[in-house]
Amino acid sequence: MKEIKFSETVSRIDTSGIRKIFEAAGSNAINLGLGQPDFDTPEHIKAAAIKAISEGFTGYTVGPGIPELREALSQKFQEENGFSVSSQEIIVTSGASEALTVALAALLNTGDEVLISNPGFVSYNALTEILNGKVVSVPLAEDLTMKPDAVLERITPKTKALILNSPSNPTGAVSSRADIKALAEIADDYNITIISDEVYEYFIYEGEHVSPASYSDNVVTVNATSKSYSMTGWRLGYLAGRKEYIAQMLKVHQYIQACANSVAQKAAYAAVTGPKDSVNAMREEFRKRRDVLVKGLNELGMECALPKGAFYAFPKVENSAEVASKMISNGVVVVPGTAFGSEGDGYIRISYAASMKDIEKSLSIMEKVL
Repeated sequence: MKEIKFSETVSRIDTSGIRKIFEAAGSNAINLGLGQPDFDTPEHIKAAAIKAISEGFTGYTVGPGIPELREALSQKFQEENGFSVSSQEIIVTSGASEALTVALAALLNTGDEVLISNPGFVSYNALTEILNGKVVSVPLAEDLTMKPDAVLERITPKTKALILNSPSNPTGAVSSRADIKALAEIADDYNITIISDEVYEYFIYEGEHVSPASYSDNVVTVNATSKSYSMTGWRLGYLAGRKEYIAQMLKVHQYIQACANSVAQKAAYAAVTGPKDSVNAMREEFRKRRDVLVKGLNELGMECALPKGAFYAFPKVENSAEVASKMISNGVVVVPGTAFGSEGDGYIRISYAASMKDIEKSLSIMEKVL
């Protein structure tokens, strides 16, 4: 059998550290490794999807997304995020993952540099490399946020984009308004595009969510219904930016996806325009779980700052791979910090999107392991 000659770029990239652990975990393990709310999709959202199916809304939609959903998202950005985009400046995508891919594909030429936090979400580096860009790592400050000075030090004539994620995966950190404003000003000064990943915007416990697009139009905002409405499997995301961005990004979207899932778009419309009771209830439950988990970790001697957002704790450990392996072998799935970049060594990521019972049981197991 002849050897298959695969893409050198793709061959260099490893599979996701998160997915490897998730798929290898035993069925009886307590999974604190996956970033997925353990709540069901709210009933009014499911009802909208069922109605769409029963009415035969199961064909292709227009490429950018159904008009009523884009209008609702335009209003959401205005009212909640403090910036204006028309419905024509929004593309509905198959999850935030596609939105990130589309944004980077439209921006990058071979060798263009993308500033990415280290540690940072696993997809940012991989997508940049797949699209022949160059990853430039930005180490985080003591509070685990990206600082303007650290960004400025790494800008070169080849810098094309900066990926910002607040609240952050994997750290749970929330950037301050002052830092986001400063980063937006840097984007303007150096003609850099900020790709702002805001999928955890509703899960903030201290501080506030600030969209850089409220300070600069050199921003592509990426979001999804996945975390906010417990719709991870629906695969429904969206991106927004000024018309020059959208014109190019729509080309990529049309060729790789054609359109987002029709039924999921109807469900997303119900989510965006409907009551936020379920979102608020999830946030308050996550706050309670966070407090129990972080208190327990610190009592076990695992130094862990209180995360201000998302649903991840990022405690310090001696050896992240070894500790994660020991936890997993004892039935508690966590992710080693190295999955998120070289600077993640010395940390593990623990998701508290799990029941309080599982969190308390996990702490008991961790005590024995450690």
